[in-house]
Amino acid sequence: MNHRIYQNTVAFCLVAFAFFVSCKKKVDDGAATPDTSCYTDLALTSFADDLELGRRIDSQIVNTPAEFNILPKDKFPVAYGHLERITNIIKNSGKIANKDKLSWEVKIIYNDSTLNAFCTPGGYIYVYTGIIKYLDNEDDFAGVMGHEIAHADLRHSAKAMTRQYGIDLILSIVLGKNANSQLAQIASGLSSLSYSRCHETQADENSVGYLSGTQYKCNGAASFFQKIVDGGGPSQPQFLSTHPDPGNRVAKINAKAVSVGCQTTTPFADAKYQEFKNSLPR
Repeated sequence: MNHRIYQNTVAFCLVAFAFFVSCKKKVDDGAATPDTSCYTDLALTSFADDLELGRRIDSQIVNTPAEFNILPKDKFPVAYGHLERITNIIKNSGKIANKDKLSWEVKIIYNDSTLNAFCTPGGYIYVYTGIIKYLDNEDDFAGVMGHEIAHADLRHSAKAMTRQYGIDLILSIVLGKNANSQLAQIASGLSSLSYSRCHETQADENSVGYLSGTQYKCNGAASFFQKIVDGGGPSQPQFLSTHPDPGNRVAKINAKAVSVGCQTTTPFADAKYQEFKNSLPR
């Protein structure tokens, strides 16, 4: 049997099984919505597929400047130096399960009005200038990066995209058989990709775990959500849409930090973070 046909057949069976389990859990638990559980927690693609999918989406993003105004690395070496330095500190925390399987390419999108960051399958991470400038210190930004790194490490992006678009379309993109319009649609929807609440909680908790192996305070992500609670932002970031209670996230992140017993008080490298923000276009 052709390998891809076999893979598609297996994928269909797994999707059907996942759907059955999720529906049963919904009935047994009395949940109001299946979004409260990790009901899609099955990886239907390989890591090689994830990398190829991420590469193709990245190419689409780079070639759509009207929607994704990527800052060129050669013109903003200081900004990229800081972004890569922060990413590498987290990456080398010793806590990332799939560190050596992902690409870990990071890019900056010039849009000061957008408080967001997102990742694709394969570990391609995109950060808007809006969220970099909005945050006050490097610990807080490291918390946000830890959250996105967790989505990549736990393969949440691949799982969410498979749920949203279907395994056939995802595999057709991996094989290069998709129409450009389909790839453009997927790229355009990445910044608002709908993760389950369970996946968002996992990403928050893993951010704490990753940062516990670094010099950063491990609950840095909580500071970002606390600022949203305090009304310090122009609007609610898109990635809060699946878990709209930032106050609840602050409490859970801080509780996780207490259970881990990691540092939660000392800001790290504020001067360097100011240099990072100052190196961005105004």
